[in-house]
Amino acid sequence: MTRRKEFLSGLKAGLPVCIGFIPIAVAYAVSAVHSGLTAGQTVTMSLIVFAGASQMAAVNMFAAGAGAAEMVLATFILNLRHFIMSTCVMKRLEKSPLLARLGLSPFVTDEAFALFTSDDSLPASPWAFLGLIFATYLPWNLGTILGCFVSQLLPPIVSDSLGIALPALFIALMVPGVKKSGRLLIVVALTAALNTILSQFISGSWAVVASTLLGALAGVFITEETEEVAA
Repeated sequence: MTRRKEFLSGLKAGLPVCIGFIPIAVAYAVSAVHSGLTAGQTVTMSLIVFAGASQMAAVNMFAAGAGAAEMVLATFILNLRHFIMSTCVMKRLEKSPLLARLGLSPFVTDEAFALFTSDDSLPASPWAFLGLIFATYLPWNLGTILGCFVSQLLPPIVSDSLGIALPALFIALMVPGVKKSGRLLIVVALTAALNTILSQFISGSWAVVASTLLGALAGVFITEETEEVAA
């Protein structure tokens, strides 16, 4: 398969995400502007950070009067899951040049990770992953710009209600994989249960981090057990 076809395969796989990212980015931009950020700051955050959940969290903390250090620490904790996701993505790209992997690594998102690691039809190629990036990064920033323009037309209650779009999109991406893999269903259910339990004792951010790490650790053993049985 040529590089062009690999790129187009990634772009095609990312089209559903492309459509879903725009309203989410609009919701983020509206929330950010209503929280007191300028349009320039709002767009710059999308260009540099490119992480919907973290940007939403940072905007909410900014609106609550949190300082820069608190926001950086909270978003760092929230993004610890990217260590796991990046490891899985780079494992698929282990035969690719180092510079290519370094260049692609900042663009690993929940959705790109889910598509690239669960869709066997996608070639394990940096060009395919680059296609996924185009299908996510471009609409995210275009949606942010659009949200800045319409921010004065929508009341805060509407932007708050749009916040559910990001987790809903990720759930939609996970459902096909869960249907095909009982192992994945077990890991997802276990992680959700751990998060529910831990959130009763520690803060929500720490509960997400801890449950993700514990769920990933359990997934390693579940994978090994499944492979041994299959062998």
